[in-house]
Amino acid sequence: MVEDEVSIAEPFLRALQRADFEVVHALGAVSAMELFESWHPDLIVLDLTLPDGDGRDVCLEIRSRSEVPILMLTAKGTETDRVIGLEIGADDYVVKPFSSREVISRIRAILRRSRSAPGAGLPEIEIDGLTLDRAARKASLDGRDLALSRKEFDLLAELMGNAGHVVSREDLMANVWDVNWFGSTKTLDVHIRGLRKKLGDTATDSRFIHTVRGIGFRFSGPESEGS
Repeated sequence: MVEDEVSIAEPFLRALQRADFEVVHALGAVSAMELFESWHPDLIVLDLTLPDGDGRDVCLEIRSRSEVPILMLTAKGTETDRVIGLEIGADDYVVKPFSSREVISRIRAILRRSRSAPGAGLPEIEIDGLTLDRAARKASLDGRDLALSRKEFDLLAELMGNAGHVVSREDLMANVWDVNWFGSTKTLDVHIRGLRKKLGDTATDSRFIHTVRGIGFRFSGPESEGS
C-alpha cells in the first residue's frame, strides 16, 4: 500500500490484515519502488498525491516492468483523472473517502482475475494480420509486437475469441473484469479506446473493433478480411 496520510493508511492496513492480507506500507514514491523491487507483491494499492512524486509516474514505471494489478486509491475524482489512471495501466480506481469493505472486495475481485490463466493450452488466433498467442500472452499486428496491458490483452482475447459475433457490454465486464463487478463501466470504454488506438482503429473507421450501439462490440470475423 502506497499512502502518505497515516490517518488513512493505518485503519485500512488493519482492515487488510484482518482480511488475511499480508501488507507492507510505503509512504512515498521512492519507498514504493524499493518495496516493489524487494517484495514482489500480488497487488498494489496506490495513492496519486505523494510527498516525493506523482503516483501516476509510479504506475507507469511499475507497468513498464510488470503486470502486477494496481488499484488507485486517491482523492482525485474527476472523470479525466479516472480515465488517465485507467489508460496508464490501473486495474481499478477508487476515490476517497472510501469504504474499506468495498475496496477489499474490489481487491479480491482483481486478484481472482489476475490469478486465472484462461489462455493456457489454447491455440493462437489470427485475423487479418493480427495474431493473438493466448498461452504466451503476446499479440502482434502485421509482424509488429503490440504492447498491451493485462486488461487490454484479456479484452482483445475475449473479442477475438468471439470474432464475427456481438459481445455485450455486460458479458465483457463479467468475463474480463469480474462477474460481480459493481463499479462503473467507464473502464470498458477506456480500454476499448486504448485497444483501438494500438490497433490503428477509430470509432468511425475500424478495421477490427466495431461498436454495436446499445449492445456492445463486434470483432471483425475472418470472413471480413479485406473488406
